[in-house]
Amino acid sequence: MKTLKTNIFLKIGVVILLILILLIPTAMVKGLIDEREQTQINAIEEISAKWATEQTITGPFISIPYDRYIETITKKDSIKKYIKMREFIHILPKNLRIDGEVIPEKRYRGIYEVVVYESTLSIKGDFSSFDLQSLEIERKDIHLDKAYISIGVSDLKGIENQVALIWNSQAISFDSGVPNNDIISSGISTQLNLSNDIDNLNSFSVEINLKGSQQLYFLPVGKTTEVQLKSNWRTPSFNGEYLPDFRNINTHGFEAKWTILHPNRNYPQWWTNTQYYIHNSSFGTDLILPVDNYKKSDRVAKYALLFIGLTFLVFFFVEVLGKVFIHPIQYLLVGLALVIFYTLLLSFSEHMIFNLAYMLATFLTLVLVSFYAYAILKSKKLAVLIFGILLIMYAFIFTIIQLEDYALLLGSLGVFAILALVMYYSRAIDWYNIKLSDE
Repeated sequence: MKTLKTNIFLKIGVVILLILILLIPTAMVKGLIDEREQTQINAIEEISAKWATEQTITGPFISIPYDRYIETITKKDSIKKYIKMREFIHILPKNLRIDGEVIPEKRYRGIYEVVVYESTLSIKGDFSSFDLQSLEIERKDIHLDKAYISIGVSDLKGIENQVALIWNSQAISFDSGVPNNDIISSGISTQLNLSNDIDNLNSFSVEINLKGSQQLYFLPVGKTTEVQLKSNWRTPSFNGEYLPDFRNINTHGFEAKWTILHPNRNYPQWWTNTQYYIHNSSFGTDLILPVDNYKKSDRVAKYALLFIGLTFLVFFFVEVLGKVFIHPIQYLLVGLALVIFYTLLLSFSEHMIFNLAYMLATFLTLVLVSFYAYAILKSKKLAVLIFGILLIMYAFIFTIIQLEDYALLLGSLGVFAILALVMYYSRAIDWYNIKLSDE
């Protein structure tokens, strides 16, 4: 023990070892943050699965079956044979306009909440005639009387009304399912007899009442696609391949409008089978909750080494300059108090806004460490000094996590300033002749 009291380098080694040991419970805290975040994700998925999940609207588009003949030669007698394959031509609309209103609602599972919504979508547009010769398919092989018009809906549980297609002023009911999976695997469709209309396709309209969770996306299948959404939700996030041309977000909600032209996407107006994958061009809105306590808690936990290291550095300099002895167990108890700060922050942030949770966890931790410092140092002045230094440090970390874009810059400058202070106050210390105690 006398060696530990008098040997400065042995004490430094012990302090560094304690810091490394405390990284173990800190890693466990990070694991707890990930676990709680996954629990939240599971709760959201459970609610969404029972209501309706994220929705993506595709279409409408027309699919026309045709016969393709594949030539084969038998090995036995070398006779040519033809195998008839049923495939599809897919035609996208010339003009597509979607007007929608989204009515969100919060649902809860324990302490977790998720945004679900109901929406009314008015889909209008028209098809133009297309060139059969460009597909190199003979007219006699195309079954115009068995054509389908389909609309992709990601989760059919969300459809709340019997959907009808108004095709050239004629009402036709949609059925569940699609005739093929070339473009979509989930949706509704209805058969069209295009025997007399293929050279002069005309207008359509569809009204859909649709439920979903968190996201509502669309695909720009029109040669000109216009989508206009409005909602009373005040914190939307516009994502996907295209951002809106116009958006207005205020305390009453949001309005957004997209206009996507044919040259903006990487697929044509018609093709056969699975020649093109169009789902990478989706766009729309996320009805996000302004809650990111787990991400912020994780960011704070990443500074654990800095928290513990700087706190131990403060105690070490108090020990060196004040000629007092702080036992390694006392260092360890202070370090555990710092680790408990993260669990306090995590638990508080699940029930209140993150900033308030951070302040409360910081206050409790600083009061505990300061009173303990007063008890072991027997000096009110040193205890107040430690409280002030730790308060500055916690305020500095709080500022860093608020400034995502400048976190690295501010953090680097802060660490540089701390190192400069350490070098300044330690410049006159004779490290070869110093003793931690007068005993």
